[in-house]
Amino acid sequence: MTGDLLVIAQIAGRRCALSALDVKSVIEIGTITPIPRAPVWIAGITALRSQALTVIDCRRALGFGGGSDGTDWATDHRAAVVTDGGHSYALMVDSIEDITTAADEAGQVPGGFGPEWSRVATGMVETMAGPALMLDLAALLAGPEAARHEIEAAV
Repeated sequence: MTGDLLVIAQIAGRRCALSALDVKSVIEIGTITPIPRAPVWIAGITALRSQALTVIDCRRALGFGGGSDGTDWATDHRAAVVTDGGHSYALMVDSIEDITTAADEAGQVPGGFGPEWSRVATGMVETMAGPALMLDLAALLAGPEAARHEIEAAV
C-alpha cells in the first residue's frame, strides 16, 4: 500500500480514500434520472459519453438518512467513476479533494466511527494530505441493506 495512488474524497464529513486503480475518472454530474423503486442509495442514472452510469449517493449507501430539513446535502457536483462486476457507477460524494499517495500501510480503524463506517472501512491510511479511511468499494456499492441482511442472518 505504501506509495499507492489514492483518490481522497469527503463523504459525510469524513476524509475517505479509494484506490486510484478503482477510479476511472472524476466527472461533473449532469442530469440524474431517478429509477422507480430503486433502493434509496441509488440516486438514479446519468450518462457519460453515451454510457449509462448508476449514480450512488455515498451518504445514503453508508446508511445516513436525509438532512434534518429534508434537503439534499451540498456537494461539489463531482463524482468518482468506478466499475465493479462489469457495471459502471458514479459515486456521488460531498467533494473530491485530491489524488495523493499512501505514506504507510493501512492501519486499524480507531473506534468511534460507528457501524456505518465499520462496514465499509478497511483501515485508516496515512497520506501525504493527512489521514483517511480506506474504503471497500464493493461494500459501499452494496448499500446499507447488505448490513441489515447480515444482521438478520445472524439472528
